[in-house]
Amino acid sequence: MAQYDLIIRGGTIVDGTGAPGFTGDVAVKDGLIAAVGRVTGTAAQEIDASGKVVAPGFVDIHTHYDGQATWDQEMAPSSWHGVTTVVMGNCGVGFAPARPDRHEWLISLMEGVEDIPGTALAEGITWDWETFPEYLDALEKLPRTVDIGTHVPHGAVRAYVLGDREQPGAVPTADDIAEMSRIVEEGVRAGALGFSTSRTVLHKSVDGELVPGTTATAEELIAIGRAMGRAKAAGGHAVFEIASDLKREWDEFGWMGQLSREAGIPVTFAALQSIAKELPLEEQIAEMRAQNDNGANIVAQIALRGNGIVMAWQGTVHPFRFRPSWMAIADLPWEEQKAKLLDPVFKARMLAEPNDYTDAPKDIGGVVMAISMGWTLQYEMDPDFDYEPGPEASINARAAAAGMSPQEYAYDLLCQDDGRGFIYLPILNYADGNLDFLHPLQHADDTVNSLSDGGAHCGTICDAASPTFMLEHWVKSRRRGATITLEQAIKRQCRDTARLYGLEDRGVIAPGYLADLNVIDMGTLKLGKPWLAFDLPAGGKRLLQKADGYVATIKSGVVTFRDGTWTGETPGGLIRGPQRVELAEAAE
Repeated sequence: MAQYDLIIRGGTIVDGTGAPGFTGDVAVKDGLIAAVGRVTGTAAQEIDASGKVVAPGFVDIHTHYDGQATWDQEMAPSSWHGVTTVVMGNCGVGFAPARPDRHEWLISLMEGVEDIPGTALAEGITWDWETFPEYLDALEKLPRTVDIGTHVPHGAVRAYVLGDREQPGAVPTADDIAEMSRIVEEGVRAGALGFSTSRTVLHKSVDGELVPGTTATAEELIAIGRAMGRAKAAGGHAVFEIASDLKREWDEFGWMGQLSREAGIPVTFAALQSIAKELPLEEQIAEMRAQNDNGANIVAQIALRGNGIVMAWQGTVHPFRFRPSWMAIADLPWEEQKAKLLDPVFKARMLAEPNDYTDAPKDIGGVVMAISMGWTLQYEMDPDFDYEPGPEASINARAAAAGMSPQEYAYDLLCQDDGRGFIYLPILNYADGNLDFLHPLQHADDTVNSLSDGGAHCGTICDAASPTFMLEHWVKSRRRGATITLEQAIKRQCRDTARLYGLEDRGVIAPGYLADLNVIDMGTLKLGKPWLAFDLPAGGKRLLQKADGYVATIKSGVVTFRDGTWTGETPGGLIRGPQRVELAEAAE
């Protein structure tokens, strides 16, 4: 009779392949899955999963924990939502390579692009590295609840090579491009899973400057891709990841297809309904598929819900951000702000004021207007909030029903719960007022679920909860359209994301695979209400959101979370390069 470390008994096993779920046991030994089916052995620990779902740990390929991963072992909030593997360094921003005189510059870039408090990054990061391989060595020192892998970020590479010449529109020399290519190849050979860049006006430094890479030429990007191909040929894994406005004159899909074919690597891009993109989403997918029909390997990263802003008085933005009365108190401590906001005289004065857009960003005027006056686009986040709200849930509609002006309704809403009320503004992926367009993409082999931005946009979103949202909304409780099967949802968030990044040792429940597992009570699975915490270094703020229904999360055979609470265990580490699996024979 076999002796195991852990047996999960009697659950409905949804194995990550898309195959129908079945009732059975999962046995774990030495961090790996040892047996699946009917297990008759004993174990040091058992979990009764009767009536529960047993799924692989979720693999989140689009996060920004680049700074947080150097100091935080819990890796919340992603780890609270069944995630056992994260890939970071997306969107061309990160902290290696880093010359000592560029630390503040890299922090300002990350703060501007990803809304991570610069004060938290400045206090939390130790900077005991300069090169990218040294950064990986530093990451390897700290055990965590999850495994982490990373891209080499274009912004850091450009800053390292160009130095003070790195300005918006800077044109690197042939020698610069050769050196950037060398650094990226070195990084992939050291264990990076790929390279990332950004070419969108939505991404700027805290000083308002476009990120490095926005104006990079196809020649620069293809040269870097060729270097990645060389590293891949030497045994690495190289995904070229990009966020882009996809301007027609840039012919992004043309050079992405060429890069993929020449280098023999996958290229993956953020596919969104976006006011910043000239190409409609349908055209993005069509152009991708035309390139793939010609031998390329391009994969679209899709979000699972409307991407936008959770607005609050203490958040990064809210509808009254451009009122003079707000600007007069914007830098006061919260208690002083709150006293003003709850004062009827102050309220009346602010509601009577016009917006002052003098210092508002000019190139995203549509976003500014949606924030400050888009009452039909904004939604009240009540306790049972549906992230696919209809027009009747808008601030405009609810204000009309209450006999109030939309702006007064929004003001009072933000003042609820002692000034902790929230308003939801989906800027991307909600042009139709529903999520129907995502349903067919959930069944496409050339798309992956992504764009959670875990660890980022701390004062505006908490899409790190995306795996939970997928199960609760798309599988369990969607009211306004077609759902998807549990088996498809698990496959999308496990095997599909893992395989894109060469992580073939996880995302499937079968003997020989990593014992990264979730035990989930689908009956009680539910997202909680978000809240603003001030628990980052230097008191930095972040939006957090927990969930009910996670009975247990297991990383490499070790239980890291029970009933949503961290056990204190940290079996996770750094992923270096592609991961393979030798399938074991079933032990039973």
